[in-house]
Amino acid sequence: MADRPAGRDARRRTVARLPATLLLGILAACSASPSPSPSLVASPSATPGPTELATASASAAATATPEPPLSLALPTRGDLHRIRFTVTPGTDLTATTSGHLVIKVTNLSDTLVPELVLRWPTALKEIIFLSPFQPSAVRIREGGPPLYQEWTKWVEGPGERGEPAGTTSLGWGPLLPGATITISLIANRVSTAPSAFDLQFLAGEGILLSEAGSAAETRVQLP
Repeated sequence: MADRPAGRDARRRTVARLPATLLLGILAACSASPSPSPSLVASPSATPGPTELATASASAAATATPEPPLSLALPTRGDLHRIRFTVTPGTDLTATTSGHLVIKVTNLSDTLVPELVLRWPTALKEIIFLSPFQPSAVRIREGGPPLYQEWTKWVEGPGERGEPAGTTSLGWGPLLPGATITISLIANRVSTAPSAFDLQFLAGEGILLSEAGSAAETRVQLP
């Protein structure tokens, strides 16, 4: 028991020999409470549940603009030929009479369009039936004149060459570079209801480019 006071005196002498500035620094460090280092707390990722997903889907469906009647989806294939086109109802086509739909197409590219194809919704025939010719007894009679036609195909899809269901495709043969073709389709009126429909211009099954560089399609307004 006699060793403990001596040990304490020795420690006192050691502390007494420390410089005053070092002693103050030690005391300040011991008395200061360490400030916690900032830490990043990851916020939990919000995973939408079935209710939130259903609400989002319903909201998107409510805000989506519906496609107008007699619309066409764009083909998945494209063609780099550029064309200029106009579509004009003939003066004989009125709200109550049949007539003609005049389509003019110019090949703006320096290469041949192998086959120009016009495409429209097949359901249009419930209002206006478009055809490349007028059937007649002269055309089909035995011994009649040779059957001559400028169009190369007339197909209601689905077709053997990939024509989609619900579409009518009318092929009009090749179009030379810089050439212009005028196609006068017969528009047989079935209903007096006014209508608008999508008309697309393709090379085979690839959508052509318009003069502006967009897909070659237009919305045709009929009387």
